[in-house]
Amino acid sequence: MESRCSSSADSRLAGRGPGSNNSTPFCARGDSYEAGEKKCISDVRRTFCLFVTFDLLFITMLWIIELNVNGGIQQQLEKEVLHYDYHASFFDIFLLAVFRFTTLILAYAVCKLRHWWAIAITTAASCAFLIVKVILSKLLSQGAFGYLLPTISFVLAWIETWLLDFKVLPQENEDENRYQSIMDATERVPPLGPGPLSDGQFYSPPESVADSDEELDDKHDPEIGLIQ
Repeated sequence: MESRCSSSADSRLAGRGPGSNNSTPFCARGDSYEAGEKKCISDVRRTFCLFVTFDLLFITMLWIIELNVNGGIQQQLEKEVLHYDYHASFFDIFLLAVFRFTTLILAYAVCKLRHWWAIAITTAASCAFLIVKVILSKLLSQGAFGYLLPTISFVLAWIETWLLDFKVLPQENEDENRYQSIMDATERVPPLGPGPLSDGQFYSPPESVADSDEELDDKHDPEIGLIQ
């Protein structure tokens, strides 16, 4: 029993060797971050993709409302799609939202790009098209939707650019640098070794039963001790 206690104490003391306290939190943080790196997509990138989807759905909803207000969906679809007129149709603004959605989802959700060139193309194309359309078309004479659809499409395109350039890419770079610093710190931690031995770790082997019985007999029989 005493040997078992001493061996367990030795194992605990060995576990408290130099560097064990420092390596444990680093390893735990590294393992947890490595598990997070195995995700298909990061949280900030998923939020960006959700906003891109919101862009498409919001523009689509506004266009459907505009079709319904101006005389019925079926009749207006024939007028704006089949008989498309650049100066009076909102169909191209809807197609512009589809273009942004397709390009950005393919670039940042499917291909997982970590560069801003895709968002730069979509934003530049959206801004150029909307500015030219507002100048040359007759949308401003068609009521509130003539102001609303181009303005909202313009604003959403720039919000997407801001999200990617100031939130998604910096956050992912920061997480990658933090993970790399944790891995470097764990590699610099010295290997575990046995700690210095203390006085409490030294023990004498247990006495045999035969020796203890002889000592008890000598104490209880003084005549034997005198004869010897």
